[in-house]
Amino acid sequence: MKVFIAGASGAVGRQLVPLLTHSGHEVVATTRSPEKVEAIHAAGAEPVILDLLDPDAVMAAVVRAQPEVVVHEATSLTSLGTNMRAFDRAFAETNRLRTEGTDNLLAAARAAGSRRFVAQSFAGWPYAREGGPVKAEDDPLDSHPPAGFRRPFAAVRHLEAAVGGTAAIEGLVLRYGSFYGPGTAMGEGGVYVKAVRDRRFPIVGSGAGIWSFVHIDDVADATLAAVEHGAPGIYNVVDDHPAPVAEWLPYLAEVLGAKRPWRVPAWLGRLAAGEHGVVMMTEIRGASNAKAKREFRWQPRYPSWREGFAKTLR
Repeated sequence: MKVFIAGASGAVGRQLVPLLTHSGHEVVATTRSPEKVEAIHAAGAEPVILDLLDPDAVMAAVVRAQPEVVVHEATSLTSLGTNMRAFDRAFAETNRLRTEGTDNLLAAARAAGSRRFVAQSFAGWPYAREGGPVKAEDDPLDSHPPAGFRRPFAAVRHLEAAVGGTAAIEGLVLRYGSFYGPGTAMGEGGVYVKAVRDRRFPIVGSGAGIWSFVHIDDVADATLAAVEHGAPGIYNVVDDHPAPVAEWLPYLAEVLGAKRPWRVPAWLGRLAAGEHGVVMMTEIRGASNAKAKREFRWQPRYPSWREGFAKTLR
């Protein structure tokens, strides 16, 4: 099967491209960076330098490739760190990739006669902060997100509606959990790992916010499954054990050999990180992976972040 991947040099793409080629698929993979072309070629794919925000270039590249499946993994989150005050600014380019970029890719996929479109979304803060601690795909999203989340949230909603609303193409949206593992912010050399080691990642308020994690290898496995089979729709791609910040963050510090994280009151966290930062620490909900496991016949290699942290970050 021929697969066109946008964003092949990102955290997901670097794991997904070799997985697809090793599974026998013919892969055309894009990057905006000429220096990353050789790595894509070495992984067995045909590299294409492409700006996803250039509609004419996207149309030409996809129509030339004639893929059966288009995969949208393009983000621009290299500037996203632990400074939650800069959260909205750090997402500005990614918001455009999830709105304009998605529209450009979908138009090109339709013109090329592609039958399936798989796109990256997120399973963390978008869910409504009410009811139970763990949400399924058909549970409501947050109707009143904090100001710092509003533009990223609107971009996610746009992507999900556009991909799900294309009648001529099988649209699959993958709501990934928080990544950890090689090449991610929560991997060796990543900004979150460094912040935990430096005790600059405190538990804010109650620490009751529920996070769903997923190892980057499990992300790639689930995405391969979405390329190959599964009904159109939205899927949470997360591990089996959503957990509150007050539980996973001290454990991560222990695994890294760091001192326990500080605890700070919510009012102080609000001053330092804004309302959205406090929400992430105290109110967000986790996600259930039952649908993805059932429909994709997928089992995470690391069913628990405890196991995954210990094996990949110690």
